[in-house]
Amino acid sequence: MSQHHLTLGVLNGDDIGHEIVPASVQVAQAAAEHCGLSIDWRHMPLGRKALDELGTTMPEGTLETLATFDGFILGPIGHREYPKVDGAINPHPILRKKFDLFANVRPTRSYPDIGCIYDDIDLVIVRENNEGFQPDRNVVAGSGEFRPTEEVTISVRVISREGSRKVATAALELARARNKRLTVVHKNTVYKLGCGMFVEECYKAAEDYPDVTVDEAIVDTFAMHLIRNPQQFDVVVTTNMFGDILTDEAAGLVGGLGMAPGLCIGRGDIAMAQATHGSAPDIAGTGLANPYAMIESTRMLIEWLGRRHELPQAQATADLMRKGIEAALADPAKRTPDIRGTGRLSDMVEGMLSAIDKEARHA
Repeated sequence: MSQHHLTLGVLNGDDIGHEIVPASVQVAQAAAEHCGLSIDWRHMPLGRKALDELGTTMPEGTLETLATFDGFILGPIGHREYPKVDGAINPHPILRKKFDLFANVRPTRSYPDIGCIYDDIDLVIVRENNEGFQPDRNVVAGSGEFRPTEEVTISVRVISREGSRKVATAALELARARNKRLTVVHKNTVYKLGCGMFVEECYKAAEDYPDVTVDEAIVDTFAMHLIRNPQQFDVVVTTNMFGDILTDEAAGLVGGLGMAPGLCIGRGDIAMAQATHGSAPDIAGTGLANPYAMIESTRMLIEWLGRRHELPQAQATADLMRKGIEAALADPAKRTPDIRGTGRLSDMVEGMLSAIDKEARHA
């Protein structure tokens, strides 16, 4: 990577991914050009289209090629609709495990007039990404779910000290950069060993961050407080399944899953931008998909890379994207219908591009 250059992979995914990922590239490229950042976008086949054309959702060489990039954008994956054939595998867990993207950073933020339940929410849930109950990512071989008899199914939750410590450290770093507050969410009253270990490692990691105030909450109580008083939380860290559920709940507070971006990070230099919603086949091709989550995820990726590599052009690009995003969301004619708008995906993108150009010219 040169001083002013990033190489980013582009994986459209499925259904609306073929609309919102190109929109994200378009907005990011416009901001980058104004900020003197060169981005080499590398498009790669993945998902249902790759299955139909190449016989597998994860073509050979994809992982090796992605490893040479600075990061990549992954569109939503509709793996539930894949046919039951050998090549139809879910790429999500493979990408996360390959690049050790153990922390899924999911911000929740209010914007005016889009249907948020509260106007002043600004929190981030950091979800452990590679362990937990999810059977496709919690073991090296085989599955974390099995059925010894027709009447019994057993699901295994994997919690490790290393996995817990890694995601706790990522959350503590984020808390230090924000308001120096971290809430550990768990259920150690019931899962005394699994959640108990997770909590232990969070507090051990916190010893290296004496400037961060750490508290904890039982997951069901936290779910209630998240609805009643989300303003009390800043950075939250939790296990995989709890994080999966709580981040969708949080999205419901601020306009729905179309407003739910995500960035998967690890200890290495590669990160993955990934909106947390599904591929929405029911609206694919209609132009009604909300691109915010994917565009904001892309912005988060560029911002993260800018900090990681001390690349001011990337940080300036992310800041300019943010201004364009906020301007489009402030205009009902530019917003999509799910967030109280009268526009379409193309209108939202046009609003962002116009605001980016105007902001850059007046800078």
